Amino acid sequence: MFQHLDDIELKFERLTNDLADPAITSNAGKLQKTAKERSQLEPVVETYRAFKTLRQQVEDNEALLADPELREMAKEELPRLRTALSALEEKLKLLLVPKDPNDERNVILEIRAGTGGDEAGLFAGELMRMYLRYAERRGWRAEIADLSEGNAGGVKEVIVNISGDSVYSGLKYESGVHRVQRVPQTEAQGRIHTSTVTVAVMPEAEDVDIQISEADILFEKFRSTGSGGQSVNTTDSAVRLTHKPTGVIVKCQQEKSQTKNRAMAMKMLRARLYEMEQTRQKNERDSARKSQVGSGERSEKIRTYNFPQDRITDHRIGVTRHNLPAYMDGDLHDMLEACRAYFNAQQLKQASGGGEGDAVARA
Repeated sequence: MFQHLDDIELKFERLTNDLADPAITSNAGKLQKTAKERSQLEPVVETYRAFKTLRQQVEDNEALLADPELREMAKEELPRLRTALSALEEKLKLLLVPKDPNDERNVILEIRAGTGGDEAGLFAGELMRMYLRYAERRGWRAEIADLSEGNAGGVKEVIVNISGDSVYSGLKYESGVHRVQRVPQTEAQGRIHTSTVTVAVMPEAEDVDIQISEADILFEKFRSTGSGGQSVNTTDSAVRLTHKPTGVIVKCQQEKSQTKNRAMAMKMLRARLYEMEQTRQKNERDSARKSQVGSGERSEKIRTYNFPQDRITDHRIGVTRHNLPAYMDGDLHDMLEACRAYFNAQQLKQASGGGEGDAVARA
């Protein structure tokens, strides 16, 4: 790790010198690119320099332990210095984790009832409300793009567009199978049932990310329907888009305007195609890493919500938390931070195991 940090510091110094080079300063494009690269490295370099200064202080105090006159003073200082040094080292590890280019993007959140009948639909609705409450806590904007209601007040499927600061960064580890264990209200014998819900979190794609030809889209319009299939609109405002090359189908019926529904459906289609392309590239680039770290794909059982025991367990990271009512009310921060820390550590381990040159280039 420290050789990697030395390389980053050398690159930072070179970029600093470049900012004084007339060949760079006279070219607006080169100047902007150089300044941006330098600013991205600055937090790492500043922390590393503080770490090296503190490490030297620790070494100096350790040397004083051999001095009878200064030994006691050194003994008092060393615990504080070592604690501070350890904290800086952890900070450096986090700073070295390769940045996900999608972290700042908005997301398309899909929630679908899985196995378990009505109980799965009820839990899908509860997860929808949980994420909406979390989005509210974070100051994000959430719009329901499509909602298919199930029986008993549950949800078959819901698609939510969430926008704001670093939304994908905050929700990207939620993709997967969420399992609920509890006694349904309709269960007379008091037996615990197990149901599942699948969650997918896709980064919203821009036009420049995915080019879609109009000739590749089958456009269909139909009347919006509500619970039980009844019509809720007298015009054909609902929209269904089929991407012919891939067979991907999206629909949107939440707005009264067909134009707005089509725009939202295009956003959903673009996000799905972008996710497919990202997955393809990821599989080609590093299939081994997926098996080591876990991909968070929707086929994986990632979390169990056990209501009788008032606990939530994330199976990927081996973490259990309690107080389910607060969690289901959108208090997800603790679990999401635990996931982020775990996967960041895995990424750092992967980078340190042979990808340092690439990490320097990315930095």
